[in-house]
Amino acid sequence: MSLKYFSPRPTGGLYICIENRIVGGSVSEKIDAYGLIGDLGSAALVSAKGNLRWLCWPDFDSQACFASLIGTDENGYWSLAPKSFRANSRRYIDGTLVLETTYTQSSGSIAKVIDFMPVRNGNSCLVRIVQGVKGATSMSTCLAPRFDYGNAQPRMERQKDGSWSAVTGPHQLVLRSNVELRCEDGDLTAEWRATEGDSYFFTLQHSMSYGEPEPSPVDARQALDGTLAHWRKWTSRSTYHGKYKEAVQRSLLTLKALTYAETGAIVAAPTTSLPEKVGGTRNWDYRFCWLRDSTFSLLGLLHCGHSEEARAWLQWLARSVQGDPAAVKILYGVTGKREHSEWDALWLAGYENSRPVHVGNKASEQLQLDTFGEVLDTLYRARCAGYYPLEDETGEGLEVPLLEHLEKVWAEPDEGLWEFRSGRRQFTQSKVMAWVAFDRGIRMVEQFGMRGPVERWKKIKQRIHDQVCRRGFHRGMNSFTQSYGITHLDASLLLLPLVGFLPVGDSRIAGTVKAIEKHLKRDGLLLRYDTKKVNDGLPAGEGSFLACSFWLVDVYVLQGRLDEARKHFEGLLALSNDLGLLSEEYDPKHGLIGNFPQAFSHIALINAALALELGTSVRLKSLP
Repeated sequence: MSLKYFSPRPTGGLYICIENRIVGGSVSEKIDAYGLIGDLGSAALVSAKGNLRWLCWPDFDSQACFASLIGTDENGYWSLAPKSFRANSRRYIDGTLVLETTYTQSSGSIAKVIDFMPVRNGNSCLVRIVQGVKGATSMSTCLAPRFDYGNAQPRMERQKDGSWSAVTGPHQLVLRSNVELRCEDGDLTAEWRATEGDSYFFTLQHSMSYGEPEPSPVDARQALDGTLAHWRKWTSRSTYHGKYKEAVQRSLLTLKALTYAETGAIVAAPTTSLPEKVGGTRNWDYRFCWLRDSTFSLLGLLHCGHSEEARAWLQWLARSVQGDPAAVKILYGVTGKREHSEWDALWLAGYENSRPVHVGNKASEQLQLDTFGEVLDTLYRARCAGYYPLEDETGEGLEVPLLEHLEKVWAEPDEGLWEFRSGRRQFTQSKVMAWVAFDRGIRMVEQFGMRGPVERWKKIKQRIHDQVCRRGFHRGMNSFTQSYGITHLDASLLLLPLVGFLPVGDSRIAGTVKAIEKHLKRDGLLLRYDTKKVNDGLPAGEGSFLACSFWLVDVYVLQGRLDEARKHFEGLLALSNDLGLLSEEYDPKHGLIGNFPQAFSHIALINAALALELGTSVRLKSLP
């Protein structure tokens, strides 16, 4: 089936028509209107109209000090753009995370705004530079920070050196500019004319309000040159030079931007509560690191030449899961923090009135058996690549305790890959990943001399395989099903051939792929499962899940359906915004929805591109 509603992305970063809607008293810009900038510690979202509406400082999982993305202007924003314009275009400067937006006024005057965050070296900083290109452009700005997720307006004071400080509680922001600013109702505003050939800078730095000196001034031009040089050097290390280089490079840069450099952790997204259904309640906090992303992330990074990031991710993973295997979480904070109680920010209206706005994620308390498979698969691939993260390679400190615990719990029901909130079930994909865990444990014993009861594990592995094929397969449908004893389908079943559970040529895999195409495709894209038929504990309705749709590319490649694979992949690329960014899901009416940008979607894109390049799934190719 072709992708009916795809349309090519505007070329050259052109982004003229932006749909705006009045929601909750302020203008709501579509999710795909935003670009990402970051400093490897946190990230901000800036719209094509020059509105910075999301930033958590100092870290990804800190409180937001600009939160109007999921509220109203009263919850914090920073606008910087011409007072009016007839056209705008934007792009990332090649190979970087530096965002450049060009505005043209009706008079013909032109100005550029360059937004970026210098790679962190001390206090985190955000820089905005206005360049007059032609004529005199009427510019305006308003800096309105609100700490505590938009709930606390800081005290704004002008300092002796001309800078401005914004303080509330432990947080301080310091703004410096060569534009004359004035304080109005506690916010900073300015209007001026950007003349041809002149530049105007704004540097905003975060620091603690106590116990440390005010941040030293940042030279905006030097910071720009250094940031460009840093990202270009990083991008030059990529070894992927295939047909889809632009999309893969942007996805790799996005993954890097979602990396917390101090620990190597990669967050799922920099945002919370962007809805999976606009106006609905499927709104989650994704500013954490999910273990299940590990194998896909590792293989994508390694196959594209970014071994340093792969090694750092492995070290974070190993630190996070060491200790009592019964206490392993499915997600962790960027530093390895374990506790992430979920609560609602009741003062936030939500993106387009999509409530509640969640902070924290109580899925961290769930049992998700697939996590064990992903972690053991990752550690096996690490050994194969020569990047094992621990000095002790016997496995006694990490893999063996995990497998010994899994021996006790693999047969239990769990909440599954999709984190159901309706109770535990015997999910087929969870059992398959338990099989993967024992398979990789056996391989590590036989190939790398890891210590472990390999014969016992072989028996358990066979027992799981037999059970899945008996209870997880529905003969009447000729398909595996979401969980034992039901007829519902699940796109995660596409992973069965990718992890080596059954060969792609097995009739049961062929039947499953056919059933998923028939029942879960909507206009060419895949649902995770049909929320109208499956009780997951939440109101029905969500968009198509982009990662699942990319997994279908891998399966098509394995099945030899190469033309379909390429056509499907290119259709998916067309869903990215003009900057090449993807969210978690897609909806024909609203476009990109869900948290943005989404690491899982970009990881799946990278691996699908590699599958097209290699002629096989990278996950299978890396499995000797």
